Amino acid sequence: MALALAVSGAATLSGPRAVFAAAADYEFQAVKTDVKKGPEAIVSVRVVDKRTGAAVPDAMIFTTRMDMAPEGMETMTTPVDLAPSSEPGVYAFKTNLVMEGGWRFKLAAKVQGEPETVQGELILKAVP
Repeated sequence: MALALAVSGAATLSGPRAVFAAAADYEFQAVKTDVKKGPEAIVSVRVVDKRTGAAVPDAMIFTTRMDMAPEGMETMTTPVDLAPSSEPGVYAFKTNLVMEGGWRFKLAAKVQGEPETVQGELILKAVP
């Protein structure tokens, strides 16, 4: 009986198992951290699966916030709009970086098959 239970348990452990991701398995990465200052600034980011290093091409980014928190001015915000991107897994945004210096870009996204929201923030530098 003990042998049968041991064999049964071994079969259960060696059988196929579903692998589930978690929101912590994904991160936002800036394509470039230095962005040209101005009303037509384009910020490009990737959503990356940290387990594979691959960009996620079908994320739904639904929350964005751009502010100057790195410069001590968290209340100084600027609008962010989705812009066209020609590269799968790269999401482009148009914004108005009115001042040179540090900007924080906060994002939230849904990744297909992932029930949790992926959240992150990037620090960018507006340059002349």
